[in-house]
Amino acid sequence: MTSASETSRRTVVIADDHHLVRNALKEIFNSIDSVEIVGEAENGIEAITLAKVLKPSLLTLDSGMPLAQGMEVFGETKRWAPQTQIAVVTGFTAVGQLAEWVAAGVDGLFLKTCPPEEMKEGFSLILHGGSYYSTKVMQLLKSAPDTPELTMRERQILHLVAEGNSNAEIAEQLSISPKTVDNHRTRMMKKLNVRSVAQLLAYALKEGLLDKNSQL
Repeated sequence: MTSASETSRRTVVIADDHHLVRNALKEIFNSIDSVEIVGEAENGIEAITLAKVLKPSLLTLDSGMPLAQGMEVFGETKRWAPQTQIAVVTGFTAVGQLAEWVAAGVDGLFLKTCPPEEMKEGFSLILHGGSYYSTKVMQLLKSAPDTPELTMRERQILHLVAEGNSNAEIAEQLSISPKTVDNHRTRMMKKLNVRSVAQLLAYALKEGLLDKNSQL
């Protein structure tokens, strides 16, 4: 027979490639009643595997993970462990990336500079079925001007343009026609109200879209 304490027990997997961050998060979770840390991952593949096997109550996820990026880990976790709640703990402050996590439906969103007391409060709320976006995250989202959202395909092309690929080279890599690439580029530039590739890349850099650890 399952006891009340076992029923209320919450399990957590911590995924971050930095040992110090994992230790800091462990300290926070160890201060929350009825929580057990059942796994740690230092890359995206490990995070997906632990989520699939352990199906924890909560997965804390670094947005920029080696081997598999944060958004990929998010998608695979939702596929294999749909009941697992996910809280992203990120060092990125680009509003575009934060807004993308919100749009994806993440249960929690924290900056790594978030005070431990606020993280504890937020994690506790999430572990009991709620959601929580940290104060700083909300301030950044509210202060940002409205910007058009790029589709995943547009973001892929933007990355490839930034790497210096021609339309033909991009078309080959994405298995689409050069004309389709050109159409995507044209729509992107109209959306963002820019008139040159330099302006397009400046926007992408400001939004953190060209960072090697961004979730594309």
